[in-house]
Amino acid sequence: MDAIILPVTLAAAAACALLNAWLTYRVGQVRRAEKILVGDGGSTRLTARMRAQLNFVEHAPFVLILLGLIELAVGTETWLWVAAALFVAGRILHAFGMDGWMPGRAIGIVVTLLVTVGLAGYAAAIPYLAFEESQTIELVDVAS
Repeated sequence: MDAIILPVTLAAAAACALLNAWLTYRVGQVRRAEKILVGDGGSTRLTARMRAQLNFVEHAPFVLILLGLIELAVGTETWLWVAAALFVAGRILHAFGMDGWMPGRAIGIVVTLLVTVGLAGYAAAIPYLAFEESQTIELVDVAS
């Protein structure tokens, strides 16, 4: 097998796809139990499950795009694996938090925002740092 391109992004995208399927299933469980086919039917439980899924869908694309672009720019690094794992774990905690375990919701939100802002900040710094490196003057010893 040839070398895998963007392994962190590939693994994170797979984890996010599975997580979204799980969140969809959880919405379906409440829909079936409460016999609600369309909308939320006024069910706060269904609304919470729907919001957990939508909140995931609102955040995942940005994180996946940032992971992919950073991995393209600087290569596969251990800290990218950690960031991806933290994001997925945070989103799982958030889903449980939306079911009523409030520490999970708070931890999930904080982890999601820290990962997103951290990746965005690093991504924004990459072009600046690359420009600074290309502008350095290299001294060459000239033998007389």
